[in-house]
Amino acid sequence: MIRDSIAVPILRFLLILDNWLYKLIGLLAVMVNNGKHPKHHLIRYQEWFLDQIQAGWVVLDIGSNKGTMANLLSKKASLVYGIEMDPILYKIAKESYKAPNLEFIYGDVTTYDFSDCEPLDCVTLSNVLEHIPDRISCLRKLLHHLPWRTPDHPIFLIRVPTIERDWLTAYKREIGLEYRLDLSHKIEYTRSEFMQELDTAGLVAITFIVRYGEYYSVVSKKKQ
Repeated sequence: MIRDSIAVPILRFLLILDNWLYKLIGLLAVMVNNGKHPKHHLIRYQEWFLDQIQAGWVVLDIGSNKGTMANLLSKKASLVYGIEMDPILYKIAKESYKAPNLEFIYGDVTTYDFSDCEPLDCVTLSNVLEHIPDRISCLRKLLHHLPWRTPDHPIFLIRVPTIERDWLTAYKREIGLEYRLDLSHKIEYTRSEFMQELDTAGLVAITFIVRYGEYYSVVSKKKQ
């Protein structure tokens, strides 16, 4: 039986080990799944974004990574812009996908000038917002300075991680251990934190669901 005096260090060790095992399992899962993470076909998050857009829309995919989701959206949208600030990922996307209605942009969404883009119907942020330090300023810029087709009814499709995915995650944070899925995350949201950020930025959630420990939300401009 474990004595109380050694329970704390053992517990902390196991929680740190849990973090390490999570990352290792992910790496091994990619290796045995032909280089692709199985979460993509299990979670089907890209399909959620595809289902939300309408045929004929012009879409801006922020943080387009290697271009896979932007390419998928181009099957339905009339035009898709994908913006990525990592030069290597941008190059991969540019070389991998050549659809005539798909354009990749190398740049930082927080500073890029989108005035030359076609009028936009929708912006997608799939696991992007949590990486941005000043998220409210970024959302305000997107709301007020993008070339929206209908400025009074812009559509944002947002997917973010939640710290409320299980009790263990919240407990790690409570006792001062690393709890984030990715060390580059500036936040992993509670529902109230997510809604508060939207509200402060002048936005409101039209729909909101929880899937696989993440929030998915269709968002638009808050009515005055």
